[in-house]
Amino acid sequence: MGHGHHHHHGHAHDHDHRHDHDPETGPLPAALDTAVPDSELSPDQLSRRTMLRRAGLLGAGVAGASVLGSSAFQAAAAAPGTRPTGNHGNGNGRGNRRMLWLAGDHHIHTQYSSDAQYRVADQVRNGARYGLDWMVITDHGSLNHSRIGVEKVNPDIKAARESFPDTLVFQGLEWNIPAAEHATVFVHPGKNEVDVLKRFEIGYDGSVNNASADTPENEALAISGLDFLAEQVQRRKVKDALMLANHPSRKGIDSPHEIRAWRDAQPTIAVGMEGAPGHQAAGIAEPGGPGGGRGYYDSSPGAGSFPAYPAESYRTWGGFDWMTATVGGLWDSLLAEGKPWWISANSDSHSNYADTATRPADTDFDRDGYHGDPVYSGGLNLNAGDYWPGQYSRTHVGATGFSYAAVMEGIRDGRVWVDHGGLISGLDAQLRGGNRSATLGGTLQVRRGTEVELRLEIALANGANWAGFVPTLARVDVIRGEVTGEARDRDGFRAPGTKVAKSFEVNRSTGSVTLTYRLGKVDRPLYVRVRGTDGNRSQVGLHGAATDPHGPALDVVGDADPWRDLWFYANPIWVLPS
Repeated sequence: MGHGHHHHHGHAHDHDHRHDHDPETGPLPAALDTAVPDSELSPDQLSRRTMLRRAGLLGAGVAGASVLGSSAFQAAAAAPGTRPTGNHGNGNGRGNRRMLWLAGDHHIHTQYSSDAQYRVADQVRNGARYGLDWMVITDHGSLNHSRIGVEKVNPDIKAARESFPDTLVFQGLEWNIPAAEHATVFVHPGKNEVDVLKRFEIGYDGSVNNASADTPENEALAISGLDFLAEQVQRRKVKDALMLANHPSRKGIDSPHEIRAWRDAQPTIAVGMEGAPGHQAAGIAEPGGPGGGRGYYDSSPGAGSFPAYPAESYRTWGGFDWMTATVGGLWDSLLAEGKPWWISANSDSHSNYADTATRPADTDFDRDGYHGDPVYSGGLNLNAGDYWPGQYSRTHVGATGFSYAAVMEGIRDGRVWVDHGGLISGLDAQLRGGNRSATLGGTLQVRRGTEVELRLEIALANGANWAGFVPTLARVDVIRGEVTGEARDRDGFRAPGTKVAKSFEVNRSTGSVTLTYRLGKVDRPLYVRVRGTDGNRSQVGLHGAATDPHGPALDVVGDADPWRDLWFYANPIWVLPS
């Protein structure tokens, strides 16, 4: 079914910093290591530990022993050198056993972007404060950035790695995809990270190469860029590289055939898209907010837009991109092919809501390649549309250890779930049958006719989020789809066999819940994925009540408070009977 798990070659140890621990034996961050007493933690580390403890994810507690029994925070007890076990059906022997669930953000801007303002240290410090374990700095690809920006930001990133040893800080960039939208591209840290990113940007960025127009030649240039990244990994210039498409529906210019082409050309590099864009504060109504579209999804079709996309695709739905939020829509059309294509969520932080920072008056970005350090004026900026990394959006990656390589591997393998506003604090999803199990991103291989069940263990919010209230998980939906094979129409974006198969009413905000959905005897390939909501806003999905009776609601431009509409989504798990 074309759904293999891909492992990266090139294990040359060419990194030049001290925080890349071996995925299996490396030390945990102090906040996660229960052998380190509270008294030895910094204030930020203690805050992180308190948050985990409150959620029952650290040490003794309802969730520590069961809800995420596979998860994070028992890894400290693992003997050095032990390998994870379980998930026999995942093709890689790595299930949810002894997983570290590391929260992160792959889309963050700094003063090295023309339309942003913060220092790298500001973003990393705040990301750590809001509970993130990993972050990717992604300043905009541009002529100026390719000329001097890639080099100039690198010392700041290296300094942040030293100053914040409990946070993994990747260098990447926001690629202007030729003929399409933007994407995060990032590499494993190492001595060649600047060189590889610079050559990639000079050779393959749509803005740098005047290749933004919707032409076959420019689409081919995008594929060449992905090929270049794969070649750098193969030649061991960098240990690893990944690409994730950003805000894919915002302008309607990421056509279905382009998305399929990226993924098919380099399935170990082009692995997914933002299921939910950043800029989530942009929809807060005036005068208390910017009064725009949530995610800045407030445009309409343009010259390069794919003509078959409906008007509703240019808006977010419960804060999520139309491609992700529509049951039976574009994301499901890829999953129904058996193609791994994962979702993420992040801040896209440029200028943050209710912050007091402004750019200094004497800055000259064109000359210097960066803005001067931000000035804190004392006035709240209620026109800014972003949140700090981790403040609202989080991407949780199941990693086999605390390392750059393990985070990248977890993303590539699809061990990812995302949430808004701290709706839940932990998720363990296991598809079981025939004495085997598979977790997010995996494939459960069973004999035809085997009884299969999905078991979800969810750690609820268990405490106030960063807006000061405790979210309630109202409902969890299990979405089930048939795997129908390669799409005949490369521009198709419909999976008619996918629908909400089961909804669980939860209506709780503390403790943990265990939910079980029985798939019955499975005799054909299929997949399941899950989402959950606070239940505040919903409507019948675009493909009708039989497909999605209570989906996310279309966000209203100028009146979409993100804190009143919270969702989580998880990546799929496949079943392959034989």
